Amino acid sequence: MKKIAIACDHAGFEYKEYLKNQLSSQYEIQDFGTNSLDSVDYPDFVHPAATSVENGENELGILICGSGQGVQLTANKHQKIRCALCWMPELGSLARKHNNCNMVAIPARFIAKELALEIVEKFLETPFEGGRHEKRVEKISCV
Repeated sequence: MKKIAIACDHAGFEYKEYLKNQLSSQYEIQDFGTNSLDSVDYPDFVHPAATSVENGENELGILICGSGQGVQLTANKHQKIRCALCWMPELGSLARKHNNCNMVAIPARFIAKELALEIVEKFLETPFEGGRHEKRVEKISCV
């Protein structure tokens, strides 16, 4: 069973709980918080989730905040993370297929929960295509 990290801020809390509920029968999910609607700082939850993907504790990760931007920017500070902000299922699929992204960022204030689930499912089930994309992905890292 694939191991998945999930984290959010207060704006993404309800989506995180919904996604966990919908995905828990297919994936082993490690929840990095937050655990309420109380206002929090998203980096406090994103950094541990991203670290768990970087070090192989989790294979992929799901991040949620109001716009998706904050969590994506934070995750992408990690050298081995490629996090894509996705608002439609095709982007979730392409993020994996062409960019080998290992985390997805969801904008909770701009899409319905059901659409978020579709995006995440596409992201989680799509393999990296490799081939011509491999050398491009290798050039993303600065180190």
